[in-house]
Amino acid sequence: MSDLLSFSPAEIQAILLSIKVALCCAGISLPLALWVGYKMARYDFYGKAILESLIHLPLVMPPVATGYILLILLGTNGFLGNWFYETFGIRLAFSFYAAVIASIVVSFPLIVRAIRTSMEMVDTGLEDASRILGAGRWKTFYRITIPLAMPGVISGTILAFARSLGEFGATITFAGNIESETQTLPLAIYANMQVPGQENATLRLVIISVIISFIAMVLSEWYIKKMKDDRG
Repeated sequence: MSDLLSFSPAEIQAILLSIKVALCCAGISLPLALWVGYKMARYDFYGKAILESLIHLPLVMPPVATGYILLILLGTNGFLGNWFYETFGIRLAFSFYAAVIASIVVSFPLIVRAIRTSMEMVDTGLEDASRILGAGRWKTFYRITIPLAMPGVISGTILAFARSLGEFGATITFAGNIESETQTLPLAIYANMQVPGQENATLRLVIISVIISFIAMVLSEWYIKKMKDDRG
């Protein structure tokens, strides 16, 4: 039992790295998802169906294929990756940045869908009244729309966080499985499964991943319920 609770430095690093990647993923995705979700909920425009399909494509594509596309585009020899390296001196592939990017791409459809659905339920009459009373479009957006859509915003952000914690295929393809640099919880679990005698280490990491995800979902449900109760 004591061996089961004894974490190695590499395992602790994988846990902390997973949380860091998930937080970065949720934090970066949220502002863009708010804008995209609002546009999708409120406007019809040319190419909307195509844009919506592109956003949701990672949900149906094999994660490994998603990671390979990212590697082609953002790898050192890729057009965007080479430009980024020559301009900023940063290699995206097989780095912490790659782990974050992979998580953002695969989780973005979830946060956009949650926010869009929530914003579609907001009464547009309240937004119109706000503008009639003198508030601008942006002020109405963050004073009226976002607060009323907050349950979807919170649940979408938590979904993105949880999806990032479980991301494997795109990450191992685009970021690799580099210990202390890109080896997140799922990758550490996979690596331990390949080594005989690492059953306890594998089980430890599986339990930790379940606990973190469970806590995130419970906090999300509690906060959403609290908001609904406060509104009466």
